Amino acid sequence: MSLVLSRHQSPDAPTTGRVVSPTEIIRLPVRSRLAMPTRPREIVAVIDPVWSVPGGDVTASARPSEEMARAAAERLTRFLQPGEVVAGTPEGRLTLRLRHEDRAARPVRLQEMAYHAIEVLDRLDVSDGVIDLGVGWAPITRKQDPRQAEQHATAAAAESVNQRDHQPRQQGLHVKTRHKAVTWVSASRQMLLATVGSVLLPFLLLVGLSMVGIDLSGPLYWVLVAALGVTALTIWAECSQALEPPRLPAAPAGPAPRATAVIAAYLPNEADTIIETVRAFLGQHYSGGLQIVLAYNTPVPLEVEDDLARMDREHPDLTVLKVPDSTSKAQNVNAALRVAEGEFVGIFDADHHPAPGSFDRARRWIADGADVVQGHCVIRNGEDSALAKLIAVEFEQIYAVSHPGRTALYGFGIFGGSNGYWRASALEQIRLRGSFLTEDIEASMRVLEADGRIVNDPGLVSHELAPDTTRALWKQRMRWAQGWFQVSLRHMWPILRKPTLSLRQKIGVAYLLGWREVYPWIAMSVWPLFGFLAWRDGGFELGSPMFLLLTLFTTVSGPLQTLAAWRLATPELRRHPWWFVGAGLANLLFYTEAKNLVNRIAHLKQFRGEHQWVVTPRTAASAGSTDTDRDDTRTATEVAA
Repeated sequence: MSLVLSRHQSPDAPTTGRVVSPTEIIRLPVRSRLAMPTRPREIVAVIDPVWSVPGGDVTASARPSEEMARAAAERLTRFLQPGEVVAGTPEGRLTLRLRHEDRAARPVRLQEMAYHAIEVLDRLDVSDGVIDLGVGWAPITRKQDPRQAEQHATAAAAESVNQRDHQPRQQGLHVKTRHKAVTWVSASRQMLLATVGSVLLPFLLLVGLSMVGIDLSGPLYWVLVAALGVTALTIWAECSQALEPPRLPAAPAGPAPRATAVIAAYLPNEADTIIETVRAFLGQHYSGGLQIVLAYNTPVPLEVEDDLARMDREHPDLTVLKVPDSTSKAQNVNAALRVAEGEFVGIFDADHHPAPGSFDRARRWIADGADVVQGHCVIRNGEDSALAKLIAVEFEQIYAVSHPGRTALYGFGIFGGSNGYWRASALEQIRLRGSFLTEDIEASMRVLEADGRIVNDPGLVSHELAPDTTRALWKQRMRWAQGWFQVSLRHMWPILRKPTLSLRQKIGVAYLLGWREVYPWIAMSVWPLFGFLAWRDGGFELGSPMFLLLTLFTTVSGPLQTLAAWRLATPELRRHPWWFVGAGLANLLFYTEAKNLVNRIAHLKQFRGEHQWVVTPRTAASAGSTDTDRDDTRTATEVAA
């Protein structure tokens, strides 16, 4: 299956733009906005195609010749609008001068142009390897002339090349950067606003409006009834769908193609466990042959690098790839594509150990037309602590119930960051973007936008380690919650406007990216409403439909999901029914609200401009792991743009 990554114009359409020299790009007159206020604004964009140099390191790159860049520019004119121009530079870049009114749509348009550039370069056969495309842009304004815009666009394209994610970036005088410091004062304010403030402020608003003759308790009552009802019914529907797991496609005829496993690692964090993890992958048997790529970055030299280099020499199917310019998992995965040989690629975190036969199972889905297959992540150190047991059950609720249930219910799945298998051609085009705190969810939405197919297979199991402290869990879930919110802000409306998606898929997107963001605030409004009714009427009727529905939601829906998780859990976890009983009680008493609180605080962090990427810390060993399993500790932080 081929993803449809751009729909701007057919390559057979007549030429609408024109090729000019690089100097004309910056010398063309700027349209007068005073004389013609309806004329569209202009931007300068730079597309920088590079690919790996044979025998060189991962940071060494080659570019097209000037003649090849000019040929590519000529073909790109078919995708330009009237009056737009493109030039091939002596350095092998493509410089464009485009017109566009909608500021929010510029990255979308440039993304389309980037994909068109890849198609054109592939037809010209400029490289046998994977092309990393840098895309940068800057507007032409009164304070920023075309020459300055071109300089800023070139610098932005260089940053895009470094990230290897095909994401358009902008620089220039117009860009306002925010670097909010995270202090105990800001964190305390966010905590108070998300807890006391989310109850007290709505209560005071209800009281104040009531005093001037506006009673909102009735509308709020029915909003709560609808909200709780929708959420409860969704849980029931997901559980019902998950009880019938998807049927594994039949094994395709013919020999199996080669596959690649990419292990992304921040080495100081995984230094104690990475050797055993690599050995676990070397022990994997796949009928088509498995290439293992360990793509890692480290700020300081480590002794374990010598051991990894030795293993690289001893095992022909192992490639140890140091990515010196990387600061994120996304960059490591994108860099690994330069050396990946497989027709499909499995992506794993450094604490994952896939079950035997995983790649043969994933191959069936890829051969059946899937672009991405998300597997079932299982916690393997549940014996370590009560917290680990709670997370182990939660992962079963997520990967054994929610993900497969939603996939069946809405017609699309999501990639969860690890234990996911990609068609190589799809991953080469989509890439992972480190500018998002949840680069996996963001990539999933772009696959959906490109009419790709993501399936979920709960039988595709990989074992990982749970955070072992509440502090580590809090940081991990805060990053997840804020990352989901970033994806919702960026992708919800563009996806809902896509005409190619079905109504069922759009409902799923609205629920996943919209409803899940507003629900933590709506659910909290139960308490200010109860307080207002007690203030106004001296009490409230516990037999009201709202109260009965709330009781049904809290006492039936949650335990139902936990019961379904136990029923669908892997055998090693199903042997521990009391773990599920304890998790069910924890969800009723505090854990569900704790997750809602994390979501509310994450919204406040995003609006404040805090975009700190904090890596989940873990201890160096796990009592519940096998003799080859170790945990990890990471102390560095990464900042997402």
